Amino acid sequence: MLASAFGVLLTLWVCWSAARLDRLSTRTGSARTSLDAQLVRRAAAAQALADHDAARLGPMLARRLRLACRQALEADDAGRELAENELGRVLSELPDGLDPDLLQDLADAAARVALARRFYNDAVRDTRSLRSARMTRIFRLAAHRPAPAFFEIADTVVRVGQPRAGAPAA
Repeated sequence: MLASAFGVLLTLWVCWSAARLDRLSTRTGSARTSLDAQLVRRAAAAQALADHDAARLGPMLARRLRLACRQALEADDAGRELAENELGRVLSELPDGLDPDLLQDLADAAARVALARRFYNDAVRDTRSLRSARMTRIFRLAAHRPAPAFFEIADTVVRVGQPRAGAPAA
């Protein structure tokens, strides 16, 4: 009697954990899709800024920004973090006096990237936590799924209508 009750409870737990892993896998995939969309949006906004304000950016910075945008848009999964970090470095060098509407679009896109990255990394953390649980490993509930990886990039803050730090306010 006790053994059968334990067996029933164990079966229920295994089914619940397997269903939870499926839900987390779906959540992680959706969050990654959203993150990818926001990264593309940020790169497109930066590209529009480079095309529109090339004269104010200067030839060297405009060329670097276009190159970083192209690399970010064309990067595969393995090189995505490196390309996005390079784009972030170039964006941190933007001078004052650029088109405020395009800067606002870029700032919105950068904020959405930070938010989407946080949601994705939270989903990855939850998935990894359940995958690393002893009973999950013993029953090999996640054996057929690859472990999701965190997406780590430096969040770039785009200034819109604010003076640089240390610069006198107008």
